[in-house]
Amino acid sequence: MSGATPYGAVDRGLHRFAFGTLGLQRRLAGLETRMFRDRIDPAHARRPVFVASLPRAGTTVLLEALSRLPEFAAATYRHMPFPLLPLLWTDASRRFQQRARPGERAHGDGLDVGFDSPEAFEETLWMASWPGHYGAAIRPWDATERDPAFERFFRQHMAKVVAAGPEGATRYLSKNNANIARLPLLAAAFPDAAVVVPVRDPLGQAASLLRQHRRFRELHAGDAFARTYMEGLGHFEFGAALRPIAFGEAADPREADEPAFWLRYWADAYAAVLEAAGPQVIFVAHDRLSGDPVRQLGALARALGAEAGHEALAAAAQVFRPTDRRPAERPAVPEGLIERVARIHGALLDRCLDVGEAAA
Repeated sequence: MSGATPYGAVDRGLHRFAFGTLGLQRRLAGLETRMFRDRIDPAHARRPVFVASLPRAGTTVLLEALSRLPEFAAATYRHMPFPLLPLLWTDASRRFQQRARPGERAHGDGLDVGFDSPEAFEETLWMASWPGHYGAAIRPWDATERDPAFERFFRQHMAKVVAAGPEGATRYLSKNNANIARLPLLAAAFPDAAVVVPVRDPLGQAASLLRQHRRFRELHAGDAFARTYMEGLGHFEFGAALRPIAFGEAADPREADEPAFWLRYWADAYAAVLEAAGPQVIFVAHDRLSGDPVRQLGALARALGAEAGHEALAAAAQVFRPTDRRPAERPAVPEGLIERVARIHGALLDRCLDVGEAAA
């Protein structure tokens, strides 16, 4: 989970097999449903919560915080490498499960992960069901692409993740950054869902995206399996695995070593999000969450209809760290791009959750 992917030859072979058989996993999911039908409660697929934004917006820390509230369950590293079979694989692997102290994740950003940490594995469902969207760039989804069979499968998967989660959990929670490319479809297919979109200062976020791209480019050059691992999970955000989502004009990955690439990508992405976001989308300001996490999480929990006492909120708030309030260094990019980014950022902040409104 830190540095080069820490797997031996057998583990790497198992992961390659799993990544190459997503279609088979989806078919086996029917067997899983029959085997564990007494544990799967369809009611636990209602009112799911999807955390989504561009990377480096604070989605991971928000997922970690919400997963500490008692009613939520999310996929964890123990579901790997068969994320479409959370009950079957967890049951089959129980005899050789390992305990490990958390270690810093490969991003080098100070966030620790362990086998029981929640993580973003949901994209594998979309890859298994919508392969035509994944080319050199990822094509966004629209509301006309509804697929009843996929929706039933996804609802079943949500209920399975809850069944495999902590005792008392009743709602599905996920982090999947690519969900900002399918907001209209999510609204049509899952009208009871909430999509939480954290918003971060664009100059700082774009600078972080560039740093991570360079970091993972070096990691992939030194460890080819690290790229295989990311691509197998549908993590196409950085490095040699980079496949931009085609918001507006498709971004050219060959330009990804320049600050302007990431600022344009930021602007195109969030302009599309603002246009597509309906009432089920909840924008939250990452700086506000980090600065006053108990109060802000309480407001978010109320907006999500989640029952969370002060003790649970205080425990969840511990994952946040104060952010650096110093303005990010302005990159050498055209003035027009800076102005466009500032306009979009202002519009996003105008739509961010207000603590007073959430209380009301």
